[in-house]
Amino acid sequence: MRTTIDKAGRLVIPAAIRERAGLAPGVEIEVWLDDGAVRLERVAAGPKLIKVGRRLVARPTAPVEARPAIDIASLVEEERNRWP
Repeated sequence: MRTTIDKAGRLVIPAAIRERAGLAPGVEIEVWLDDGAVRLERVAAGPKLIKVGRRLVARPTAPVEARPAIDIASLVEEERNRWP
């Protein structure tokens, strides 16, 4: 997908990409230059490790409403269909 930068230097991220990445108003974004490309990454709270029996289990620290709803099966299917 292509987009443009306006006179104020703002970039519009297409809705389909925002939805897949879990980007909503107020979400914190990390921006950096990576070998000539601009990278954007959603800042997410890291998980907390909790001991369950003899194992460590990662539990999310972000509230449920702040977590993006990601359909893993559809992402896998899209990736499979990307290649001929």
